[in-house]
Amino acid sequence: MNFQLTEEQAAVQAAAREFAQTELLPGVIDRDEDQIFPAEQVKKMGELGFLGMMTSPAYGGGGMDTVSYVLAMEELSKVDASASVVMSVNNSLVCWGLEKYGTEEQKKKYLTPLAKGEIIGAFCLSEPEAGSDATSQRTTAEDKGDHYLINGTKNWITNGGTASVYLVIAQTHVEKGHKGINAIIVEKGTPGFVVGKKENKLGIRGSDTHSLMFTDVKVPKENRIGEDGFGFTFAMNVLNGGRIGIAAQALGIASGAYELAVKYSKERKAFGKPISQHQGIQFKLADMATKIEAARLLCLQAASLKDAHQDYAKAGAMAKLFASQVAMEVTVEAVQVHGGYGFVKEYHVERLMRDAKITQIYEGTSEIQKIVISREVLK
Repeated sequence: MNFQLTEEQAAVQAAAREFAQTELLPGVIDRDEDQIFPAEQVKKMGELGFLGMMTSPAYGGGGMDTVSYVLAMEELSKVDASASVVMSVNNSLVCWGLEKYGTEEQKKKYLTPLAKGEIIGAFCLSEPEAGSDATSQRTTAEDKGDHYLINGTKNWITNGGTASVYLVIAQTHVEKGHKGINAIIVEKGTPGFVVGKKENKLGIRGSDTHSLMFTDVKVPKENRIGEDGFGFTFAMNVLNGGRIGIAAQALGIASGAYELAVKYSKERKAFGKPISQHQGIQFKLADMATKIEAARLLCLQAASLKDAHQDYAKAGAMAKLFASQVAMEVTVEAVQVHGGYGFVKEYHVERLMRDAKITQIYEGTSEIQKIVISREVLK
């Protein structure tokens, strides 16, 4: 095993860290407070190549490895998880899925502008009655010969109002169950496609989360991804990689809170000395650092397996399960280290604590990750 980053990987990490500090940090508290989508920052992320990192240069992407993607996700998530989730969805769920399974025409028309960051995408799986049970799709895509007619509702869609391209998972053949599901590309502005109000959330409040409504939305047959009935397999395969991105996001949230706690502990004095010299605080920092390092190794292992074209389903699920748990534990302790100051917004750690919770829920809850892991270990 080689734990040393390559020059390219280290450069990506440094660039992401600088971007996070200079572009994301200013105004991050206000964006959270007022639920403002970081449009200007996301535009710059696209210009710098962060929205299509793993996509082939042939389609406008950076052609980078998954390890570089994880490193960048961690750095951005230390500061603004609302911005980093845009990067995660666009890279892991939308661009990767289109490049892996899309037709050449779909790649030229949709993947290229997505990878260049000229537009952003959304992945539409969850529904009012189909969250963890993704097989229970109520959204339908009725086969009309040369086109599909989509009807239904999608919930909790990241980039729901700002995306231009939506990958919609819908049921075509009810009698076939999950084998009758399709993945269909829907463009914003298609008649009958309506974006609902933005959700008022606990965390990642700057993220653009909406419900989507489809009423007789006509989409050409050539917008289907893969063969008829491939949609559920497409969604599960895409989510296997998406978990690595969310694991890296959780890692970044934890790392950001930990770094703030270390800094504060050296500045804050109690009983005549910095609180970092009190054993109670030292032990907290030691536990936080150890958990973060373990989560980081799990994330990098999953990314390395993906880059080596090996089975990474179990590793990705383990990374997300553990990193999201660490994110919650570390951010809570970071607030505790800050004491009363940790409870006010200007010190950032309360926001990171709120942001951490979603990493245990989206792209498969922690309970779903345990199902995936147990299924793999019992094979």
